[in-house]
Parts: sequence; structure tokens; C-alpha cells
Amino acid sequence: MSPRVVGLRAEHHRDPLGIGTASPRLSWRVETAAPDWIQSSYDVAVETHESTVEGPDQVLVPWPAGPLASRERRTVRVRVRGRGAGEPSPWSDPLVVEAGLLSPGDWTARMIGAAQPPGPDVDGPAMLLRRGFDLPAAPVHARLYATAHGVYELEVNGERVGDHVLSPGWTSYRHRLRYQTFDVTGLLREGANAIGGWLGDGWFRGRLGFRGGRRDLYGDRTGLLAQLEVSCVDGSTVVVGTDGRWRTASGPVVATGLYDGEHHDARREQSGWSSPGFDDAGWVAAREREFDPAVLVAPDGPPVRRTEVLRPVSIGRSPTGRTIVDFGQNLTGRLRIRPAGPAGTTVRLRHAEVLQDGDLCVRPLRSAAATDGYTLRGTGEKEEWEPRFTVHGFRYAEVEGWPGELDPDDVEAVVCHTDMTRTGWFSCSEPDLERLHDNVVWSMRGNFLDVPTDCPQRDERLGWTGDLAVFAPTAAFLYDCTGLLTSWLADLAAEQSEYGTVPFYVPWVGLLGDPHPAAVWGDVAVTAPAVLHERTADRELLRVQYASMCAWVDQIAEIAGENRLWDTGFQFGDWLDPAAPPDRPGDARTDKSLVATAALAGSSRTLARIAELLGEEADHRRYTELADAVAEAFDDEFVTPNGRLASDAQTAYAMALTGDLLAKETQRERAGRRLVELVAAEGHHVGTGFAGTPLICDALTAVGAVDSAYHLLLQRECPSWLYPVTMGATTIWERWDSLLPDGTVNPGEMTSFNHYAFGAVADWLHRVVAGLAPAAPGYRRVSVRPLPGGGLTHASATFDSPYGRVAVAWRRADDRLDVEITVPPGVTAVVQLPNPSFTPVEVGSGEHRFGCAYRAPADDPEPPAPPSPF
Repeated sequence: MSPRVVGLRAEHHRDPLGIGTASPRLSWRVETAAPDWIQSSYDVAVETHESTVEGPDQVLVPWPAGPLASRERRTVRVRVRGRGAGEPSPWSDPLVVEAGLLSPGDWTARMIGAAQPPGPDVDGPAMLLRRGFDLPAAPVHARLYATAHGVYELEVNGERVGDHVLSPGWTSYRHRLRYQTFDVTGLLREGANAIGGWLGDGWFRGRLGFRGGRRDLYGDRTGLLAQLEVSCVDGSTVVVGTDGRWRTASGPVVATGLYDGEHHDARREQSGWSSPGFDDAGWVAAREREFDPAVLVAPDGPPVRRTEVLRPVSIGRSPTGRTIVDFGQNLTGRLRIRPAGPAGTTVRLRHAEVLQDGDLCVRPLRSAAATDGYTLRGTGEKEEWEPRFTVHGFRYAEVEGWPGELDPDDVEAVVCHTDMTRTGWFSCSEPDLERLHDNVVWSMRGNFLDVPTDCPQRDERLGWTGDLAVFAPTAAFLYDCTGLLTSWLADLAAEQSEYGTVPFYVPWVGLLGDPHPAAVWGDVAVTAPAVLHERTADRELLRVQYASMCAWVDQIAEIAGENRLWDTGFQFGDWLDPAAPPDRPGDARTDKSLVATAALAGSSRTLARIAELLGEEADHRRYTELADAVAEAFDDEFVTPNGRLASDAQTAYAMALTGDLLAKETQRERAGRRLVELVAAEGHHVGTGFAGTPLICDALTAVGAVDSAYHLLLQRECPSWLYPVTMGATTIWERWDSLLPDGTVNPGEMTSFNHYAFGAVADWLHRVVAGLAPAAPGYRRVSVRPLPGGGLTHASATFDSPYGRVAVAWRRADDRLDVEITVPPGVTAVVQLPNPSFTPVEVGSGEHRFGCAYRAPADDPEPPAPPSPF
């Protein structure tokens, strides 16, 4: 078929309504059956303006017209030509790109809230705010721009606006506050109209953090900012913004908190409150708040939404007589219930991830009550209810006070997370390994809720930098999370600038005094942008984050001083090494200074490559020299002449081998043998924490010990990746033994059953087991090099790259390996199979099949090095 342009998008947006960039970059994919297709040029039309650009670029190409003004809409189309083809493709489907409010001066609305704040030590009620207004004629175009200090939902004429959950999300409010843009044209009419809003505490003034947490972190009063702009058929324009003319009252949500839950009294509902004609005489005037619109920014990615609904797999009675609902999957979200009963009946819903002796085990939640309540209004019919402003991490729910018998049709779990597009998949012949990969996916879904959190259930749920630092390669394969992480990195840079270092978590919540630098955790300022560039080819992201990267590396270089060893200050080190006691998770076998110095060398090397890519030649030389000096210092301090490390532990060798920190080939050979010896001596059990877990299988692979890596991967005894699978896990655990072999919960205070960090091994499954890896930014060039092992008879990986779907699938039988490859238009792949007689081959777009005699991976004399993000 002739080429067809599909998937046209602006920046990283599927729906560029209210985009915050005046000159958004464009991307598209091409579908064609023509083999080896490469784009030679493209035409882009913005309204009536057309231009032709020579070359193969089709990812994040420059905006070809004049910049957008606030509110401006332009329609974009693209067509392409292939090399050697005379006629262009048909024009793509049109993409409507509409700018949001790009200047603080575009805002005339004022931030408003209740006249009096709630008490200082309680979860506040969700307030209602409303205003009626008239339109002189039928609307033809209407946009509602909105945000909040807190979390909000809006209604127009009694209808819900949008489908967002917990908007506007969580940002570093002092520096950045996202606003949302909604098309509400279809909700308005000529004559009388009304707009209303629900306003809850959320992250702004609700309780946040461990050790009891803190309230009012950003302010003691919530606020709503909304600006409705309507163009009518008669040419008139009406603007309705939040101000002192709005009215406010308490509503049926009598208390709501992210940790403790939400309580809704349906007897307090006011019918028609967001519709015209409602009598709000008993309401009070809203209070205007001081607010600087200069902090407002448009979103970089999708919002949180309801993404799936799960039905119960069982409903039963616990040994203590409580009703327990099991959804069969640990998830992040809330329940939707449909009770019917007398007015005043209250149904309570308590949530937990695991059971202990048949009842909910709530100890891992610490001080988070995780309890929702609904008081019936008593209509005689079923009353459907779902919380608005809270989410929980749970698999099980205890239901108390249900009127009558609980029917499975009357309760369901609503999964909530940032509505990212799924991009990566993996499968293989080992069911437990597939379950492990599913668990990684579910943990990412549960923790990528507006910010990349550590856990979704207990009194924490913070954007810990160390978790994302180790998980970013896996995350960026599984989902298109670029928008979410772009926003989070902007907050990181803002708070880094304010506090003088990268905080332990972002946004920063002052629970541990002032932030100070820690290796691996703070290195996310360098590693995460590098990974996103590797997966998306977004060079501008590197440019935007460049000052943050340099500030981090420069700060640590100064701390390391002339000896180039980072051996002072607090460090997490190889956090949650399985040998660490439950109450001392930082007591790892690998010296913390070794971990920190290796991390400094790695970030310096990565930053040097980024500087070169951005044309910063002086910085490229400077950071290369720094990386070389740190590597030399590491070798002098931590490595013996024959390659033994000062910390004789898996993580130490993994960091040295993958970080190119061993100066001599003899050292590298001995270190590789020693790592294999250690893994074998420990029974092929995992011996790594946060720092070493993402690297251990790559380190073994790099020294030719692929069989050892598979043995480690497929170990089922604790500690191992598959031990939780054997114990029924449906997500990745925080600890290797969050659940002990006897079925009891680990006694440590930190015991989450939904932490994605140790799921970083999935990146090795994609790149090495299946054999699919990027060889150029954005997967414009792909490495296909599967390394079968562990008794697997087949495996596959699929990735929806910026250019289209890339897939590798292999099958092994009778000492033969057969591989099938899908390469999208515009991409080339280099294929290398594990047989020395197979000559590497480069192929273009299309379907390809290769085969060779299979050799055991332990005999591979040329193991692949971990790919560079450049």
C-alpha cells in the first residue's frame, strides 16, 4: 500500500487542547507495506500555510509556522515522500492544535475559597462553589480554564466537566501550578446557565508524609481558580471568572483526605446546585485569595483518570466475622458501591493490600486509616457512590454496615492513575516470569499517579527520586510517561534551585529537615532525562534540564573535592539490601562511599555525553575529565590490583563492571569471575538493594555469565524476583521478603506490597531476554540481539516507538533459534544472533525472519555491553 501518515501529535500530547507551547513540535508515524521505507521529505500544512522540508526527520520536528497566540487554534496536516518515490502520500487526518492561556495577563479570574478554613487538625470537607450567569445567544465556542489549591471537579448546568481525577494534580505549588483546559461548548445554552465546583484538600492542605505527617504544607485554605470564556453566535463574548460574586456552602463530602479516606453523607446533597435556577440564598459569598498567575503552566501530559474497573473474585467472612472482598489484584484506586437501605445507614469501606489470619492487615499502612464511608439518603432504590478526592492502595476491602446481603454486582474497584498510553509488552514461555512482568506493570500503574511515587497505600506516597532513578528505563518502555516525567523534572529543577540540591523526593515535603544530597537518589536529575531522550529523541528536554544536571554534578564534584571520592555526608547506599535488618534498611554489604563514588562517575560520564550532544564542547571536555578522574580515584580506593573490590558484594562488582570503573583488563576479568563466584556462593539469590538491582543481570551478561544471570532471575527462594510470585504477589514488593515464607508480614516499619523499584529488572527482560534495545535516540535505529537461556523456549518484546511498532520474537527448538522481527518505516535494525557463524545484518522496515543453530549463552565469547542512551 502507499504510505499513510498516522498518529500526528504535538509535543507529547495525544489531544493538544490548551497546549502550553507557542511553537509545538510535531511528530508522526508512517504506515506502509513497502520494504525498507525511509522518508525523504515531508510537507506540513498549518491552515493555508504549507512548507516542504527535506530529510527523514519525523519525530519532534520544528513548528513550521508563526507562534500560536493564547487561545489560538490551528489545524495541521502532514504528508510524506519516500526515497525513490515521486508522489507524496495522502494528507494525514487533521490535528487541531489549540494554545492555552500563555501569559499571566490572560487571567482575569481570582482564586476563591470558603470564608473560613476548616480546623487545623482535621480532614476538611469538600466545599461547593457556584455562580449563575446568562448568555445572550447560543454558544459556538466555549473553553473553561481551571485549577485549584487543592483538588477540584467542575460541573456546568448539572453535568460533569471532563473525566479527570484529583485535578490539577500535585506540583511544587510555589513554583508551578498546572491548569486544565476543557471544551464545554456542548454543556452551555442561550439564556440562564450555571457553573459549580467541588473543592477538596488534596495535596495542598491535606495530611502528607510519614511519622504522622504534616498538614497545611502549602497553605491552610484551599482555593478554586476558573475562567469560562464563551463566544456566542451573535458575535458577543462572555467571560465568567471566579471572584467574590461566587457563592459557597458545605456539601455532602464531610471529610476527605488522601491517607485517611472520604466520608460522604448523601442526606446533605443539594439537588440541582450546579444548575440554573437553584436558590443559593442560604449560601455565603466566596472569599477571594491572593494568587500570582505567573506560576500557572499548562500540563505536559495526560491527567489522572479512571482506567479500569475490576469485579470481586470473592466475597467472604473472615474468622472474626467481617465481610472481606478480594479483587484478586493489588491496585490503586477506590471502590464504587451500590447500596440500598434506610436513610442514615452508614457503609464503611476499609482497604488493605494483604490479609493476616484472614483479616485485613493494616499495620503496613501505619497511620493511614484508608477508610471511606457513605451514609445513605434512603430513597428505597440503589444509591451509587464512589469517592471523589481520595485513592487507596489495596487488593482487599472490608465492608461494614452493608444493609442486607452484599451482592458481587454492588461493589467494584475503580483503578486510577495517570492516563498514560501503554507502549511496551513482554511475554515468554515461563508463566512465573510473565507474572513478574505483569506485577511490574501493575506497580507502575499504581505509583504513576500524577507523580512517580514510592507506594500508594501508607502514610507516604511521595515522589522519591531513588525509586525513579532505578526504574526509569523500565517505565519509559512500558508506558509513554514522558509528559508526566517532564512535569516532575521541572519541579525537581525548581526545588533543586531553591534548596541547593536535589531533594530525596519531589515535590519536597519538609519532614526530614532541609534536603541534602544523596547518591543514586539525586542522580535522577541526570539519568532520567537521559533515559527519556533515549526513548523519545527529545533533545529539547535535555536542553531544558541541562542546568539542573550540571548543578547536580558540579555540587557533588565540589563535595568530593580533590581526591574525587564522595565519602562524606549521609547516604542511602544500597538501600534494602536483603541482608539488611528489617529495622535498618540502609545497612547494606556494599560500602556507601563506594556506591556514591561510582554514581558520581556514572552521572559525570552521562552528562559529558549530553553536553557533546547539545554542542557544549567545553562542558563535554570538563565532565569527561571529571568522570575519568573519579574512575581513577575509585580504582585507587576500592579496587585491588588484581580486581577484588573493597566491598566483596554483588552490588559493588555490578556497579564497577557496568560503570567502566576498572582500569585494567585483568581487573575486569577477575572482578567478573568474582561476581559470578559471589552469586553462586549465595545460591543464586539476589544480594542487591536499590543501587545494585538494576545492574546485576547486565553485569553478569557483560562478563559472559548469561547462564548465571538467568539462574538468578529464575530463582524462586527468598530473596529473589520470583519468590513474591510464588507467594501470590500481584505487584512488586518494597522488600524482597515483605511477606515471610510462613505467610506473616515482615515486621519492619517499611513494608509495602506495591513498590516498583525492584521491578527494574524488566528492562533486562526487554533488552536481553527478548533482545530489543534502542541503538539510537527514539529507536530510529534498533539493536536486535536476543540471548536465550534459563530453559526458556520462546520470548518476545514489543515497543510502540515514536516511529511505530518494533517487535522481536524468538523461539528455540531442537538446538535451533528462530527469530521474527518487525521494523517500522523510518527505522533500521541491526540483528545479531548468539552464534559466532552468524554475521550481523542490518535490515530496514518490514517483517524479517532469521535463524541459526543455538548455542548456550555461557559459551558466548562476545557478550553485549549495556546500551548507551546516546
